[in-house]
Amino acid sequence: MAKFAGLKQKKTLSDRFTTKYQLVIRNEENLAEKSTIGFTYAKVMVISATVFIIIFIFSLFLSKTLLAKWFDPRHEQMEQNKKLYTLALKVDSLALEIDRKDRFIQNFQRILSGDTSSGFVDPAKELKGAIKPASAVGNLKLAASDSLFRKEFERSEFSVPLTSNKNHELQETFFFSPITGFISDKYDLKKAHYGVDIVAKTNEPVKCIADGTVMMASWTQDSGYVIAVQHRGNLISLYKHNAELLKKVGNFVNAGDILSIVGNSGEMTDGPHLHFELWYNGNSLNPEEFVTF
Repeated sequence: MAKFAGLKQKKTLSDRFTTKYQLVIRNEENLAEKSTIGFTYAKVMVISATVFIIIFIFSLFLSKTLLAKWFDPRHEQMEQNKKLYTLALKVDSLALEIDRKDRFIQNFQRILSGDTSSGFVDPAKELKGAIKPASAVGNLKLAASDSLFRKEFERSEFSVPLTSNKNHELQETFFFSPITGFISDKYDLKKAHYGVDIVAKTNEPVKCIADGTVMMASWTQDSGYVIAVQHRGNLISLYKHNAELLKKVGNFVNAGDILSIVGNSGEMTDGPHLHFELWYNGNSLNPEEFVTF
């Protein structure tokens, strides 16, 4: 009897899901039939489950995309992590660039001071990261015409004048005159004189020829107070035998800014004047071709 009762209960439960019902919509005033809808409990459950799943999937999609910054607590952290990663890459790139710049400046300062005991390194290649030191040249003595490193420059490839194709862009650039005066000694590679000597009035200010960054501002035995400015395009301007320096290493200077006061410092000088040099990609240039004194 219990077994038959169980079968009857299951049949009754199945009937509840499969029994057809009809929903009739009537006019409240005259009870006229407007429409009818047929359904079963099974159909209602299937439709409800389908709608629920669709709504759930759509909500999940919105929470991960458009609404993530409002509803997902991890979204802000993920965005910050992305920004930190991007900034870290930029910092690494800047650190490498600064390191190359520092090594370039140190190398150029060492050459200007006459320290060639550890070998000569091309400043232009140092700046680009392609460092290929030459063999040691030993201890050199002061040359009568210039500093210790001048002979090394004279024997090296860097003292070869540039062709017109290489310095064409410089010829189209306007440079300020560093000082007003007359040239007492011209540029001459044969005499290892890599610049021009300009005689000017006492206490005359020395001006920067173009925008750039001061890469050297110190005193050397042969050239006295020396200041060097790094310009764009691997162009370097040198100002020697100053009486006083008014800028420091790392200072950004505009064209026409006062760098120093003309003087007579250093051993390799015979009177108050400015010794001015231009270097482009490691090659010396004749300043008179680019600057009007």
